[in-house]
Amino acid sequence: MKYHISAKTKLLCLIGHPVEHSMSPIMHNAVLKQMGMDFVYVAFSVISKSLKKAVKGIKALNIKGVNVTIPHKQNIIPYLDYIDPLAKNIGAVNTIKNEDGTLKATNTDARGAKDALLNAGCKISGKNIVILGAGGAARALCFTLGEDAELLTIANRTEHKAKELAEEIRKKLDVKVEGYSNNPRIINNLVKKADILINSTPVGMFPDINQIPIPESIIHSDLFVFDIIYNPIKTLLINKAEKVGCNTLGGLDMLVNQGALAFEWWTGKKPDTTIMKNKIIEYMGHDHVRQ
Repeated sequence: MKYHISAKTKLLCLIGHPVEHSMSPIMHNAVLKQMGMDFVYVAFSVISKSLKKAVKGIKALNIKGVNVTIPHKQNIIPYLDYIDPLAKNIGAVNTIKNEDGTLKATNTDARGAKDALLNAGCKISGKNIVILGAGGAARALCFTLGEDAELLTIANRTEHKAKELAEEIRKKLDVKVEGYSNNPRIINNLVKKADILINSTPVGMFPDINQIPIPESIIHSDLFVFDIIYNPIKTLLINKAEKVGCNTLGGLDMLVNQGALAFEWWTGKKPDTTIMKNKIIEYMGHDHVRQ
């Protein structure tokens, strides 16, 4: 199927800072080309002080759909016209649709992450889940997993942010959730009792691939370890967890799932997620994907 960028081509994009590591343009343009759709997807690096201007630009340039990544998932909300109930509850958005100049927002991270975990054979119900980080992605994870978990624990470098998020989730969901600092003594005790460990921080992300968010000595074989980072496909945390016998999941499936949900919302068409996933793996130097 022929695919040309013309004066009629419509624009989809990602905004965040930094964005150079993003695989979103790779996977979205692959399925746009495969489906013969007259769109192109690009990434814009937008610093925090330019965020309001960038949102005005979405309307001015008639950009049809936008993904939002670090550090704007929460701060962008006041500049948007409509936030759906899920995203409002989470307090963070990652997807915007421009409907005739009205910017509507949702959060596809939540469903994308939960589907990825369930598809990987991870049992969530009744489990003790520890989430590292308290940013936009952590919020989505907490709200989508909290209702099923026996105990949800947020461990963050800044303790008061973990406690604030825990209190907010308790009020909205009426679930058992706690917030702590991620200092070595506390994180050791939390991980020891955990069934599922999720890293929602950028620690270990390209280019700092030799970093790990917790001491490797506390990783135990009864853990299911989920790292939402997808670049590299296998982080140091995932590699160390596999060495001690953990079941693991990298961030690629969450990325593809949330991207597919966004794509369908923008265009009304379901993309082929296998093409999206394989294109990223091919781009990153891998030649196969486990189905």
